[in-house]
Amino acid sequence: MKIKNIIFDFGGVIIDIDPQLTVNEFVKLGYNDFEKLMTPKFTEDIIGKFERGILTPELFRKKLKAYLDIKVTDQKLDDAWNALLYDIPQERIEVIEKVKKKYKIYLLSNSNEIHYDLFVRDLQLRFGYREFDELFHKAYFSFDLHLLKPNPEMYEFVINQHGLLPEETLFIDDKEENIFAAQKLGLRTYKLDKPERIRDIFDNGKLVKGLDIA
Repeated sequence: MKIKNIIFDFGGVIIDIDPQLTVNEFVKLGYNDFEKLMTPKFTEDIIGKFERGILTPELFRKKLKAYLDIKVTDQKLDDAWNALLYDIPQERIEVIEKVKKKYKIYLLSNSNEIHYDLFVRDLQLRFGYREFDELFHKAYFSFDLHLLKPNPEMYEFVINQHGLLPEETLFIDDKEENIFAAQKLGLRTYKLDKPERIRDIFDNGKLVKGLDIA
């Protein structure tokens, strides 16, 4: 079946991320209890709820400061929280622009408002797009949908919103659990593994022939 639509993940696919850089910044702010960063209280009740838009940035900052037991300004906390994000590489914007001429393309990202404000500003200042809806045919972020991948409802929302046929739609992500969830809904999938980049799977905007698509 011919691929007509492509759904891209953001972090790890369009933009490089390194969560260790944020951990390093927390250490500089005086935090060193790394085991607490792996607990459900942190990953689900604080991070998960923030990425689902359940917590506002103001409440997230308050909860995070209390959980880490650090006293810093909001700006210093935001800087540490954003440290994991690299700039969007220009070559990936150029790849996406070419892909958009060949396919219907969508962005589906687990993200939060503080990160979003940073990378949308990067998109505006460096590439001239006011928002991701201008770069893609449509962009969706978890904090707006109040859903997180791999929840199947997040994929179903995009499929239903645009009347996509799963067998004609390719989902590209770097996380195994997100790929499996997409496959259960009948989406075609491609897992992007480091050091592979999206430039390696497209040739002048078209998917490379012989790509191992599941």
